[in-house]
Amino acid sequence: MKDLTQGPVFRHLVALSVPIAAGMLLQTLYYVVDLYFVARVGDAALAGVGAAGNVMYLVFALTQMLGVGTTTLISHAVGRKDRADANHVFNQSVLLSILCAALTLGGGYALARTYMELLGADAATVEAGTTYLQWFIPGLGLQFALVVMGSALRGTGIVKPTMVVQAATVLLNAALAPVLIAGWGTGHPMGVAGAGLASTVAVAVGVALLAAYFLRLEKYVAFDPAHWRPRPATWGRMLNIGLPAGGEFALIGVYAAVVYWIIRDFGAAAQGGFSVGTRIMQSIFLPAMAIAFAAAPLAGQNFGARHFQRVRETFAASAWSIVAVMSALVLLCQWKGEWLVRAFTHDAGVVAVGSEYLGIISWNFVASGFIFTCSSMFQALGNTWPSLISMSMRVATFAVPAVWLSRQPNFSLVDVWHLSVATIVLQAAVSLWLLKTQFRERLGPVGSRRPRAPLPSG
Repeated sequence: MKDLTQGPVFRHLVALSVPIAAGMLLQTLYYVVDLYFVARVGDAALAGVGAAGNVMYLVFALTQMLGVGTTTLISHAVGRKDRADANHVFNQSVLLSILCAALTLGGGYALARTYMELLGADAATVEAGTTYLQWFIPGLGLQFALVVMGSALRGTGIVKPTMVVQAATVLLNAALAPVLIAGWGTGHPMGVAGAGLASTVAVAVGVALLAAYFLRLEKYVAFDPAHWRPRPATWGRMLNIGLPAGGEFALIGVYAAVVYWIIRDFGAAAQGGFSVGTRIMQSIFLPAMAIAFAAAPLAGQNFGARHFQRVRETFAASAWSIVAVMSALVLLCQWKGEWLVRAFTHDAGVVAVGSEYLGIISWNFVASGFIFTCSSMFQALGNTWPSLISMSMRVATFAVPAVWLSRQPNFSLVDVWHLSVATIVLQAAVSLWLLKTQFRERLGPVGSRRPRAPLPSG
């Protein structure tokens, strides 16, 4: 356990965010490696894997539900110096991860083809996406255990073991992808099925390695069968924080699904271009997201310790850092957007859509940075409902006008990208206003050590 309630706030933020960024970069390389080799299979394969990848948003919504609840409650317990509660929360989250994995496996195999038939641009895209999901669903189920263990460590201020495990799994995935997808060394290419299998094997190894760390080295929280009996009260504490955060991620998946549905009439090249563009955007967002991920346990421990001024300092430090990073990313996409897309594919149609998407969507990067920062603060305060409110408003203000625009005679893809920029800026403004309200209610006046509203239990 690392005590984040003492010492310079900015130093803690940097110390946490650097390994988190490295780990997230390695995690993203799972999908970048798959995307690179899948792109060489063909447009239909690229579009199918991209559309199927939206299922990850739904799974990530559930993993966020567990991860955010686990990190927040454990960080609060650490701040209060309540090790027993931290250990209890960890073991209950492990139990929930097993239940969620079972639901993912059952629902995934039952609905994979139906889902792809809704989003696929043509029969080949549907088939490619369905095949990919059938091999990747076990890996999606295993994500729950991986996220819960990593979140528990992050709540205690420890992030390096997770990064090391992610490095090992990415190296394994990178080694397996060309062998399974392209058939290097075997002469039996599996195509998109190989992409799904490579990721599943890599995630399974990651779960085994992180579990071994807990069994051999972790001392502050540990597997304890005495805490594996279901405790509805603890689940309620976790879900009250985690459900809104999970809902926020689910709405991101809804947003992406709406875009895929709207642009499917433009063909597989358009869906492939959007897929590449969004993957690139997710990858280059990693430094900013790492700062936000680091801010949550840092502010959470100080909130639990009732060091309210340090919570405000964490927000200021993370916000300015993220704005600086996002401003640089805007310049990168404006300058080298097409080059970034060409790193994955040379198909003219895919490159045209992907580079145009990055050129327009990059103008909302700074606003997205503020959204990341606010979300991390809501998590630290133990109230993630404001994040869900602002995300719901964004999806509503995007989906309805987007569907209407798609029915107009002069509709183009550019209309969708411009609308997305406008709704994200609006979401950022709402998130900042809601955070200001939460600070006033939960932290009290600047410099106060006593909030106006009672601290949430746990």
